[in-house]
Amino acid sequence: MERLTSADGTTIAYDHLGTGAPLILVSGASVDRRGDAHLADALAESFTVYNYDRRGRGDSTDTLPFAPEREIEDIGALLDRAAHDAGSAAAVVGLSSGAALAARAAAALPVRALVMWEPPFMTDDAGRARAREYTATLDARLEAGDHDGALTTFLRYVGLPDAAIDSTRQSPTWATAVRLAPTLAYDNAAMGRNGEVPREVFGRITAPTLVLSGGASPAFMPAAAQEAAAAIPGACTGVLEGQTHNVDAAVFAAAVKEFLAAQQPA
Repeated sequence: MERLTSADGTTIAYDHLGTGAPLILVSGASVDRRGDAHLADALAESFTVYNYDRRGRGDSTDTLPFAPEREIEDIGALLDRAAHDAGSAAAVVGLSSGAALAARAAAALPVRALVMWEPPFMTDDAGRARAREYTATLDARLEAGDHDGALTTFLRYVGLPDAAIDSTRQSPTWATAVRLAPTLAYDNAAMGRNGEVPREVFGRITAPTLVLSGGASPAFMPAAAQEAAAAIPGACTGVLEGQTHNVDAAVFAAAVKEFLAAQQPA
């Protein structure tokens, strides 16, 4: 594990693994870098991977009050570290809600390329209404200090039935997820709080961009990928057949490798 200091003094912990062109891996909601270690390992067969704990998670610290710009600064610090280590700009790969954060960073910072995996944007009025309801409930739970309730609210929002949530509550990972519950607000901020693609922000992205979804994921995931890509100039989409939101590491790494290889200068 290595550490760096972000612009506001927050310590960001990360693992630095593999060889090749630099790549920053941005996790989704309710996980730290250990939750994406299998993806980092697969990507490290082709890239130098910076797999980090987003602020408030794992071995990273946090500094309040939170603002979405702070997480972009964290990625900026990692981009600086990667440029120092490798002498070149890094690609940024974001997972789920982390894909929305990665895209916001790409709109503000110089990145070599952007890969987004299933950003869970809402593409219809009913979905956006659900997102607004989720935001209000999550905010209320967190303001009350009810981290268990906040996590439960999130899991219901992403589609887990109550029986599955009750089963998860008995597992050793529940306590860790509850500790991370305050950062659910950070992911919600990255997503835009109403679940809608932030077209104005995404329109500022100039890096080559690939938005991926799984062929076995719920139908709204490919629709969200298409809508996100449509907002990013020149972006393309891809479908990994047979894959769900919990994508196979080797399949995902191969798709990332193929896309980034095509971005190499002639």
